[in-house]
Amino acid sequence: MTLFIAGSAYGWAILKGNLSAAMLFGVIPLTDPFHVSQMLSSLVIPASEAFIGAIIVFAFYAVIAGRAFCGWVCPMNIITDAANWLRKKLGIIDTAQFNRDVRYWVLVLSLGLSIILGVAAFEWLSPISMLHRGLIFGMGFGWIAVLSVFLFDLLITRNGFCGHVCPLGGFYALTGRFNIIKPKYIHERCTACMKCIEICPEKQVLDTVGKKSGLVLSGECINCGRCIDVCDDKAMLFSSRLH
Repeated sequence: MTLFIAGSAYGWAILKGNLSAAMLFGVIPLTDPFHVSQMLSSLVIPASEAFIGAIIVFAFYAVIAGRAFCGWVCPMNIITDAANWLRKKLGIIDTAQFNRDVRYWVLVLSLGLSIILGVAAFEWLSPISMLHRGLIFGMGFGWIAVLSVFLFDLLITRNGFCGHVCPLGGFYALTGRFNIIKPKYIHERCTACMKCIEICPEKQVLDTVGKKSGLVLSGECINCGRCIDVCDDKAMLFSSRLH
């Protein structure tokens, strides 16, 4: 986000644009593949540069990084982490439970509405788009959507938006199902402290912890590395499918 902001405010040539469409070093196009998917669903043909950029981004996450967009790139983490920190300080418990598959239904709904309405439907309502464009170009009324996500995560359920609702998270979960870089669990080193389970925003992906060694294969893992950071036993580490 610093590079995006500096590209807009100071003319830095490293990264210009936003998370929907950007140019790296003034040469390499980078485009949100989910945005392009919505455009195609609405029968809008993107420019060749945007299409190439979407292929580049899609290939990076599909082959290498998996759902790392959610763990390392998406600025909504700033909002949801702040909400989770505050709910822990205040001792707020979840007031509702949601099925994590809801995000896939929202994904299908976004594409369906794009077909019906002839526009990229999710982009019109996406708090992610409002936040990253707001940080770069000025927020305006986007704060309303961002505040809604903050209150949802604070008062309703932990990691509610990112872990249960966001269709972009669902898109990258499907995209990165077979990516190369994955967290790896080593059962022999584990003392069953369960710190990894406690901190993981997608707890269901660590279903082998305490049972058997292996890679975390679920595409819903955001490759954030938090489980690795808190593991005093060095039982969690980043590894590769190629080993």
